[in-house]
Amino acid sequence: MINRIIRAIAGTFILLSLLLAVYVNINWLWFTGFVGVNLLQSAITKWCLMEDILKKLGVRDELN
Repeated sequence: MINRIIRAIAGTFILLSLLLAVYVNINWLWFTGFVGVNLLQSAITKWCLMEDILKKLGVRDELN
């Protein structure tokens, strides 16, 4: 459950920042890059800030 939510949030952030880059300001692509770097970092280190935030908000992992 929590992994699906994280993927949905990341995908939403990427699509939203791309739309903002096209229609508002090209500098929104920095946010797209930030999301990508965080996805890569979490794959390498197995630590995800969004996962910690969601757990503090009460979202439970499907394994627990």
